[in-house]
Amino acid sequence: MRQAVLNLEESKIREVANAGMGRADVLPFWFGESDEVTPEAVRAAGIASLQAGETFYSHNLGLPELREAVAAYASRLHGELAPQRLAITSGGVNALIVAMQALIDAGDEVLAVTPVWPNLTAQPRILGAQLRCVALQPDAEGAWQLDVPALLAAITPRTRLLVLNSPNNPTGWTLTRAEQQAILAHCRQTGTWILSDEVYERLYFRDDTANGAAPSFLDIAAPDDRLVVVQSFSKAFLMTGWRLGWLVMPPAMTPQVGKLLEFNTSCAPVFVQRAALVALAQTEAITPRIVAHLRHCRDTLVPLLQAVPGVQVGRAPGGMYAFLRLVGQNDSLQLAKRLVQEAGLGLAPGVAFAPQAEGWLRWCFASRDVARLRQGVDRLHRWLRTAAPAP
Repeated sequence: MRQAVLNLEESKIREVANAGMGRADVLPFWFGESDEVTPEAVRAAGIASLQAGETFYSHNLGLPELREAVAAYASRLHGELAPQRLAITSGGVNALIVAMQALIDAGDEVLAVTPVWPNLTAQPRILGAQLRCVALQPDAEGAWQLDVPALLAAITPRTRLLVLNSPNNPTGWTLTRAEQQAILAHCRQTGTWILSDEVYERLYFRDDTANGAAPSFLDIAAPDDRLVVVQSFSKAFLMTGWRLGWLVMPPAMTPQVGKLLEFNTSCAPVFVQRAALVALAQTEAITPRIVAHLRHCRDTLVPLLQAVPGVQVGRAPGGMYAFLRLVGQNDSLQLAKRLVQEAGLGLAPGVAFAPQAEGWLRWCFASRDVARLRQGVDRLHRWLRTAAPAP
């Protein structure tokens, strides 16, 4: 086995979930997905495709009609975007690894902003890159912020790729337009590629947005900028298990990505792409409702947590997570396991996302039933009052 693979750590999120899966007495908020099923019309489109016998290969880059529909959708959000800049992928994870395969060689320097979903830092290591990190920092209220001058100082001509996730998993931190402009201008000077994971862009709760999306690098970049944006149908369309995403890239890069897709997955399943076409056609009926409900979930959960003595948590502008710290608890993996066993509460440990997030916990608030969030806070509050200190 390659040493880079042997050195990979198993998912600490899974480690906690495995300790509680199958237990009816555990409230599971550990994974980053809603507990609401995919809308019926989207499911019906996938079923109809299978019944019609669409069980064969499709184009490496995706069905032409889906690429056109995604281009139209993205153009409404971010300005004109040609289908020739798009590739349909088998999930956002597939989009990320294909982009990294296209851009980095073993030994290249990759810079990531952390805490972040662990796949974004594991994938460069798998490819043999030299990974460096710039950490977000929490303020006194528990809201996380980026030191932009420190990030720009860390990006040099040696930096092949900058990896960003905004809105951020797990903290909810979201880049501002001014921050994006400063980063893009600096990366143009250093020749650094930007890989921007924007899968949570529609899960954005600020009221001052004109397009219902978080700020995107696509709003300000030229088509030939060294920018690759990753998107997914998982979050804004409730399609996590369908495994479908897309890449936006400079047009000259698209045929090369098509080659890589052939050697990774060949193509996304046709029936999944047919379902995505219906999701895009009904986006105004699906996504605003999801976002409004998630805002209600956030605005229910966070004040309840803030009222619990010993809990530090901020109200994030984007994403589907509350990122919280229990004062005096410094081992988040052990803490998360104790909460499963002793409180029936399933949260993800902060250390899974970066060493700098040790002592923090991620709570996915994407719950159909808001009462479950209240029940979870009650369990946490009772546990804090009665739990014995960690040995």
